[in-house]
Amino acid sequence: MRVVIAGGHGQIALRLTKLLAGGGHQVVGLVRNPAHEADVAAAGGEIALLDLEQADVDAVAKVLTGADVAIFAAGAGSGSGNARKDTVDRGAAALFAEASERAGVRRHVQVGSMGVDKIAELDPEEGFTIYLKAKLAAEDDLRARDLDWTVLRPGHLTDDAGTDRVLLADHTGNGKITRDDVAAVLAGLCETPAAIGRTLELIAGETSVADALRRL
Repeated sequence: MRVVIAGGHGQIALRLTKLLAGGGHQVVGLVRNPAHEADVAAAGGEIALLDLEQADVDAVAKVLTGADVAIFAAGAGSGSGNARKDTVDRGAAALFAEASERAGVRRHVQVGSMGVDKIAELDPEEGFTIYLKAKLAAEDDLRARDLDWTVLRPGHLTDDAGTDRVLLADHTGNGKITRDDVAAVLAGLCETPAAIGRTLELIAGETSVADALRRL
């Protein structure tokens, strides 16, 4: 497969690139900083220099043309202001999905966030609430598109070593999950037709990643 990852220098994306490249797939990481090329290359990928906050849809579609899978794993990050939570977590996600449609890349996987169903209970002025609203808007945008989409909502992310033991379901409840295990699930979702048209939650569990994907 040829897989294009938006947010290619992210912690999950670099792990995912290493997994996919190790499996013989071609991986292209969309990054905006040329200084990140070495890290992506070390993981086995190549980069496409593009700023999703500034690029137009045609430029993004050009990178996506010929891909088998598009994965949106970008995010403004916890240190970003509220404006960038909208321009990246919502705006860039919508742009990437529109470019996938234009390029004819049907398989589209988007990393969301657990907690978007609790927005009404949160302080609307808090940065985390604004982040969740942006993530939810990106999900809603994707669901309205003519793509073979999957939204993956991980639980609280940790940098612990992967366990290959997860709970992957439509609803899991709150919990933690390692970035290693998120990457492993994302890699598997690229070739899991049963996940198409579904919003899935992911936390640590008792089932191997392979079995969790098969059970979908």
